[in-house]
Amino acid sequence: MIPPCRVVIVDDHPLFVSGVRAEIEHDLDVVATANGVDDAIKAIVAERPDVVLLDVHMPGGGGRAVIEGIAATGIQTAFLALSVSDEPRDVIDVIQAGARGYVTKTISPADLVDATRRVHDGDAVFSPRLAGFVLDAFREGGADSDPELGRLTAREREVLRLIARGHAYKECARRLGISPKTVEHHVSSVLRKLQLTSRHELTRWATDRRLV
Repeated sequence: MIPPCRVVIVDDHPLFVSGVRAEIEHDLDVVATANGVDDAIKAIVAERPDVVLLDVHMPGGGGRAVIEGIAATGIQTAFLALSVSDEPRDVIDVIQAGARGYVTKTISPADLVDATRRVHDGDAVFSPRLAGFVLDAFREGGADSDPELGRLTAREREVLRLIARGHAYKECARRLGISPKTVEHHVSSVLRKLQLTSRHELTRWATDRRLV
């Protein structure tokens, strides 16, 4: 009989940790939980798990700090990011640090168990929607090659493209499944981050970078 995959869950929300543990512990061996960077590193060093389910944003440095802290110890374990964030920059950040996969907290318990096992077997696992975002981020060169574009979130880039193509706020909202007010908020954020003053400047900026 194959022994169950040994897992540590790291997240700074205790109720979420309890819920995940209850959902997966029939299929996986949850050997420890932790709610911060230091606690996580101690638990991983003590338990030597096969896989760590790791939140991305936590006090004290977040998921990347945990991965880098364990790398310094020489312990071999696989990390699967489990986060509410679907921002490409968050995904790229933890993957560059050494995580084997990234799924969002909307994942079903059965799919989470499957993703954990696949990461343990050496696969790279991403939520389908995130895979597209990551490909877009690499295709655009990411923050490293264009610092200005790197300031924008994935949603802001989507809004930027639609606005630059001449779509009205209502049409952008319909295409993205959000409200016109939210579109307006994103446009204001894009203009502020890029230090632009009008939709005309925004369109020219996007056209110059072949984003339209």
